[in-house]
This record gives sequence, structure tokens and C-alpha cells, in this order.
Amino acid sequence: MKDVSDITEIMKKVGLFGIGLWALTEEKIQDIADDLIENGEIKKEEGKKFVREVVDEQKKQKEDIEKKISSKVQETINKADIATKDEVRELKEIIKKLDEKLDKLTGSNDEEKDV
Repeated sequence: MKDVSDITEIMKKVGLFGIGLWALTEEKIQDIADDLIENGEIKKEEGKKFVREVVDEQKKQKEDIEKKISSKVQETINKADIATKDEVRELKEIIKKLDEKLDKLTGSNDEEKDV
């Protein structure tokens, strides 16, 4: 029976590492395993293990890519000095309070603002 390193070697042979494994569907992965079984490169139970390992690796790669993208987006936002939702909400609250104070000081009310 082949061990994990043998399965990994087979995965490398069919070019699954490093070329967008995350983009493959589970059905396509199963097709690859079926081809390997049909060609006698692995046994049926190894094919099941192969599919499971590839799907697990696929999930890991997807999570890694998502983390990298999220990190880069956050880095870009920080460099761009863009206000966050919380900062905008805080500023709106400050403006509202200042507007209320200004209304009190000037004796204005909402009806006069609409005119």
C-alpha cells in the first residue's frame, strides 16, 4: 500500500500542486483518481484517500489564499488612509451633536432648515 508521500508524488505527477488546486472541483479530482485507478497507478481505496487528501489540500490552499488576499486588502486600505465604517459612524455622531448645539445656540429648528 502506498503511503502519504507516494500519494503526494502522484499528485505532483498529475500536476495538482502549485497550479491552482483550489480551482478544481471535487468531481474533477474524482475523475483524476478514477483515471489513476484505471491506469493501475493506485488501488481503489488509495483513490478514495487521494480524493480526500486533495480536497483537504484544496481547502487549505483556499484558506491560505483568502488570508493573503484579506491581508493585502487591509494593508492597501491602511496605506490609502480610508475611513472605516466605525470612524464614519463616529464622525456622523459628532456632526449630529454639533448640529444640535448649533441649533440651541442660534435658536434654529428643523422646520426652518427645510425652507
